[in-house]
Amino acid sequence: MAEILPLKAWLYNDELKQSIDSLTSPLFDVVSEKQRNKLYENELNSIHLSVPTGSNPSENALEILNLWKSKKIIVQDEVPSIYVYYQYFTLPGNSSEICRKGFICNIKAYDWSDKVILRHENTMPKSVNDRIDLLNKTQLNVSPTHGLYTDPEYVLEKHMDEAINTPLFETEDYQGVRDVFAVINSPSVIDEFVNLIKEKNIILADGHHRYEGSLEYRKARQIENPNHTGNEGYNFHMMYLTNTETDNLRVLPTHRLIKGLLDFSEEKIMEVLSQYFVIKEIMDPFSINEIILGKQWAFGLIFKNNSYKLRLKPEIHTQLDWPFSEEIKQLDLTVMHYFIIEKALSIIGSKQRSSENILFDRNFADCLTKVFQNEAQMAIITNDVTMDEIKKVCHSGYTMPQKSTYFYPKVICGFLFSSIKEDEF
Repeated sequence: MAEILPLKAWLYNDELKQSIDSLTSPLFDVVSEKQRNKLYENELNSIHLSVPTGSNPSENALEILNLWKSKKIIVQDEVPSIYVYYQYFTLPGNSSEICRKGFICNIKAYDWSDKVILRHENTMPKSVNDRIDLLNKTQLNVSPTHGLYTDPEYVLEKHMDEAINTPLFETEDYQGVRDVFAVINSPSVIDEFVNLIKEKNIILADGHHRYEGSLEYRKARQIENPNHTGNEGYNFHMMYLTNTETDNLRVLPTHRLIKGLLDFSEEKIMEVLSQYFVIKEIMDPFSINEIILGKQWAFGLIFKNNSYKLRLKPEIHTQLDWPFSEEIKQLDLTVMHYFIIEKALSIIGSKQRSSENILFDRNFADCLTKVFQNEAQMAIITNDVTMDEIKKVCHSGYTMPQKSTYFYPKVICGFLFSSIKEDEF
């Protein structure tokens, strides 16, 4: 099934590791403009490789990468290794600390049709193209995507627990998460990782755009190379793998913001929605996420002056005539995109993926603020997606709408970089 390899990672040099806090950065799709500007002030911060700037960002990233290598700002490990990565975190309303355990390796970039790596949501073309351009220039995986494997026997955890007792470094990231990073370079232990994963399917949890960028890059290089073997560096992609059978996976909801719609009318929208939903006006918009919590096909709608709880009338669900499997049709997200976004807002399904009127925000408070400050016309608040639903979707062969899931916490960029250049792979 899934072929993985250890990697000879590029890491910040020993001196810089002492200030790793100032060198790491959030993933490119969760960096706010304010965060980004602050991070750019440090000329050695990893954001210069993950979200490069200038009129030709990818070329700038290559120049920076070459400079860092030549000055030994980053240095390559001497032996291929598996890198252990633990994230300790808490969630609002619960003081109990959770530890998400995982490891970073190279994994072959399989076509979706191979059904080895399974996706659960759609991508947006522009974001994929940006990633391809950056990879083409730098031949560097700057941050790992997040994949899930299933092992009810917990075979690998004992090796990860042992390695994490002697970490390379430990830091607290922008989310308040404690990140601990260690290395395994024992060939016999690495073989256990390789042999276990080769029997598994991998669910792609986070990083669909980066993975698809690697996939397209691999296809292009394969066409160019008449002596292609499948073992070249360009066939591989850096991934962080965690076990679905642990209780440390958290998937948070991603809400929708609507802006820029012409002839926008709250009255007309609510009139259309009344055909499909039981509607209750909510006096306190700050509680709407708690009011819908755990209820199937329930949503919060926030306008500047009014807020509503919506719950789909059960008999209406059969009207959902998109050509999807029953697993997809049952999802809250499908109900939201069909009955609210298509039927009430008139953004048809085929246009939603590229629509500039639909924005995504994981922060409930941000959604309220943006509506109240007229930065958005309305917010659609939704529940999270369960791990069981994600598994069902992946194995159905269909995908969820883009930005359907938010696995928390996000992996941090800057702990390691993976080169796919042949002389460094």
